[in-house]
Amino acid sequence: MLLLKLFFWISLFIVFYSYIGYGIVLWIYLKIISLFKKKKAIPAEKAFEPEVTLIVATYNEEAFIRKKIENTFALNYPVDKLKLLFVADGSNDKTPDIIKEYPSITLLYKPEREGKIAAVNRAIPYVTTPYIIFSDANTLLNTDCVREIIKHYQNENIGAVAGEKKVVDASEKQNAAGAGEGLYWKYESFLKKLDAEFYTVVGAAGELFSVRTALYEHVPGNVLLDDFIISLRICQKGYKVMYEPRAFATEAPSMTMKDEQKRKIRISAGGFQSVMMLKDLLNIFKYGKLSFQYISHRVLRWCVCPFLLPLIFIFNILLYIHHAGIVYTALLAAQCLFYVAATTGWLMALRNTKIKALYVPYYFVFMNVALYLGLGRFLNKKQTVLWEKANRKV
Repeated sequence: MLLLKLFFWISLFIVFYSYIGYGIVLWIYLKIISLFKKKKAIPAEKAFEPEVTLIVATYNEEAFIRKKIENTFALNYPVDKLKLLFVADGSNDKTPDIIKEYPSITLLYKPEREGKIAAVNRAIPYVTTPYIIFSDANTLLNTDCVREIIKHYQNENIGAVAGEKKVVDASEKQNAAGAGEGLYWKYESFLKKLDAEFYTVVGAAGELFSVRTALYEHVPGNVLLDDFIISLRICQKGYKVMYEPRAFATEAPSMTMKDEQKRKIRISAGGFQSVMMLKDLLNIFKYGKLSFQYISHRVLRWCVCPFLLPLIFIFNILLYIHHAGIVYTALLAAQCLFYVAATTGWLMALRNTKIKALYVPYYFVFMNVALYLGLGRFLNKKQTVLWEKANRKV
């Protein structure tokens, strides 16, 4: 009985720490540190406008690409210092033809489709600027995003900058997919802010992130989470990834939870792949703060918590059967209520309807189920880099 209780509480602690406790620990630490740090006077910003290349990898985006281009032209940065490089490899619609209408954009195109990272790798040799900004073709950037990102490179310790991802539904009625996805990214943005203040952001979102060109490292064509691998490898070299919430990419939510599931499974498969590729980062004696953040924020959530959740439930049932005490009865009741709410949320999501009280537990369970499915894809090597795009609201 004692051993069962020990396993139960250790498992419960790990899950709590991974999803909530880690953020609390960082928040408390940063608050304490701030009490002993003297506030430095903020110097007047110097004009810092180096040449930058914006790389956009696109595939069959004829319905959106013109809007993306117009948004790019509206960016508040000297036109002669912002180089535009679009890669449309494999597109078999009108995307390449539309891009050709704009002479100021360098277009790379070949009929073969090899995936996003292959397209990015192919674009890098064409870059002649010291900094690169990557942006997805189906996102819109805020006007000052380039300036907000580039200013951080005045600090030589900054090797990359992660922008903000915002999931916005222009319609009055947000669907279940949009509600869950939007809430998840708000929480992730909060953690990124804490991560950056503590040491470094642990991974960047492909919707908007930037690197020093000299630090870009060729990524194998089979990599699923290229943005994550690129940014963490830069951290391994001793540089930091800064977080800039005032530079953001706006993206419509997935049309349905089925579309969102496809995306999450692919990301989950990429998560397991990334942990294998970045196994050196598990050495906390070598990488210190970086390893602590990586393990706490990513490894536990991807590779440990999904397998602890059913064990916690089973342990709790066994403790209840053995009359371990009222605490275990209350915790079992809470778990049952949580999973009933998640199941009800799932049934509502099938109708593409959201109920605020239900989409939080549903999206939590949904993400963890996606990790199981993603692990299967990773182990069976069935997740291709040529993923099927999730349908999104326009």
